[in-house]
Amino acid sequence: LPHSQIIRVQSPEGVKRITATKRETVGTFLKKVAKEFGFRNNGFSVYTNRNRTGEITAAQNKSLNLLKIKHGDMLFLYPSSPAGSSSETMDTSVSQNSRPGGAPQVVEDEIDQYLIKQDGKIYRNRDQQLCRHGPLGKCVHCVPLEPFDEDYLNHLEPPVKHMSFHAYIRKLTGGADKGKFVALENISCKIKSGCEGHPPWPEGICTKCQPSAITLNRQKYRHVDNIMFENHTIADRFLDFWRKTGNQHLGYLYGRYTEHKDIPLGIRAEVAAIYEPPQIGTQNSLEILEDPKAEVVDEIAAKLGLRKVGWIFTDLVSEDTRKGTVRYSRNKDTYFLSAEECITAGNFQNQQPNICRLSPDGHFGSKFVTVVATGGPDNQVHFEGYQVSNQCMALVRDECLLPCRDAPELGYAKESSSEQYVPDVFYKDIDKFGNEITQLARPLPVEYLIIDITTTFPKDPVYTFSISQNPFPIENRDVLGETQRDKLGHPGMLGKGNSSDSESCLALECSFPTCDFQDSISLLLEAVRTKNEELAQTWKKSEQWATIEQLCSKRGVPGAGCPSGRGVPCALAELACGEEAVPWSWDPGIVWVGRDLEVPLPGCCKPHTSWPGAVAGPGQGW
Repeated sequence: LPHSQIIRVQSPEGVKRITATKRETVGTFLKKVAKEFGFRNNGFSVYTNRNRTGEITAAQNKSLNLLKIKHGDMLFLYPSSPAGSSSETMDTSVSQNSRPGGAPQVVEDEIDQYLIKQDGKIYRNRDQQLCRHGPLGKCVHCVPLEPFDEDYLNHLEPPVKHMSFHAYIRKLTGGADKGKFVALENISCKIKSGCEGHPPWPEGICTKCQPSAITLNRQKYRHVDNIMFENHTIADRFLDFWRKTGNQHLGYLYGRYTEHKDIPLGIRAEVAAIYEPPQIGTQNSLEILEDPKAEVVDEIAAKLGLRKVGWIFTDLVSEDTRKGTVRYSRNKDTYFLSAEECITAGNFQNQQPNICRLSPDGHFGSKFVTVVATGGPDNQVHFEGYQVSNQCMALVRDECLLPCRDAPELGYAKESSSEQYVPDVFYKDIDKFGNEITQLARPLPVEYLIIDITTTFPKDPVYTFSISQNPFPIENRDVLGETQRDKLGHPGMLGKGNSSDSESCLALECSFPTCDFQDSISLLLEAVRTKNEELAQTWKKSEQWATIEQLCSKRGVPGAGCPSGRGVPCALAELACGEEAVPWSWDPGIVWVGRDLEVPLPGCCKPHTSWPGAVAGPGQGW
């Protein structure tokens, strides 16, 4: 057609080409755009620039020629309706110091804020043999390298297979365009909502709402580059459960994220403590139970300057008890992580997303790590660190990945059903003739989903918290006969030694959930975090600590109202409801249940009439 031109319009659904004329008005052109993209109303905006500037409106009543829109130009469409805003915005105008137009205001972790400000380049000294310039000059042999330089990473000792996440960001946002056409978009395996052109699945689906097929690739970057336990005591106390029972065990890693200087712009997860939640472990299985104290533990950890950075579990089988060796079962001939463990790790990583200002969703990937205590090539206990890829996180989040019952090293991509549409998942392999082929992920080798992370111990041990010679019993180890409440009754539990002992602080808070310690113990937690002995001594002089000492001193001392000598439950009762426990003739072993308190009720204790709980006995009740 004479004077016709093609204008490209980019939207979250893709790029479409609109035919128009130079003399065509803006209103006519926008009607063509609405028809092409399936909009029934003006629920969208069109801009001349990607950063949402230079909006084109029908009110301008001008021709495209007057607006200097010519053949081949790219315009940018952004939906303004709720349905459109729920889709992933294709705003890719990001740079190192800017935020995507559609990304929410988020506060990144301190380590991310620190690494963003770093230069990150790898500086090299002048090569005496190859450099032919003066001391102030630079050439290809000594010019600084970028943090994502693959040749440099491959020649490190040991070689680094995955660049750091911040090096990956520098690679995306580098170059002349400064990352103009790059976006950190989270993968979605679900059908997009808001498509009105057809009935919902399973009656209908179209290319606009259908999720794209996924081809699994080995991830080139990792969010955490190193895992370091501060000292061997942390790991040894965790392994004691397996040594004493032979059953597998699980725990959550608490620590902090710091800079890992061995890799450009690297991140290290430093482990300062392990919390063991309620669980059922056998020689071959683990089951995590609901933890009523999970929020309390996270709150205490935050006040101590710690956060949950990962999880650890054992997979140990004794080989020779006389030599103390264990079986070497996880290797390249078997598997490193089973499909079920990958799915569990993906669930944990989805629960702990990595806050990222360069993503339209405000988060991208995760820093949550997985550590396996298993046998090594020398038949000794080794700690192996892993993460699962962002693709695995998406498959787990959208419930598209299943484990294989008979082959732990294989996963299985679900097939679509009337209840759920599942996109096709592929992976690339090499056949017997050396050709690269594409395989459907049914089944799927989970090695495509795993990212390995080095796990280390420092040469000089670090102790965030002091290690006591008479350590406090670890939580949730009742099966070993180790209970924290027995220790609570010990006179002078916190009165001797280092007042800023973290274990005792955790015991006080976790063992008295009904008490008003949430506020009063903050001073002690601050003393532990800052290692301020004066602040700890100040708290020991407080009324709260005096109450604890008085109650704990009753243990094993027959006193008024406690003829059996079992003073701890009485002390707990007084601490919980502020009333004195009075004698009462009752059968031992009855459980007093009320509020969050559930303790064995000895024959000397009577439930208070003002207590909003219940006592159940043979033929009697409250």
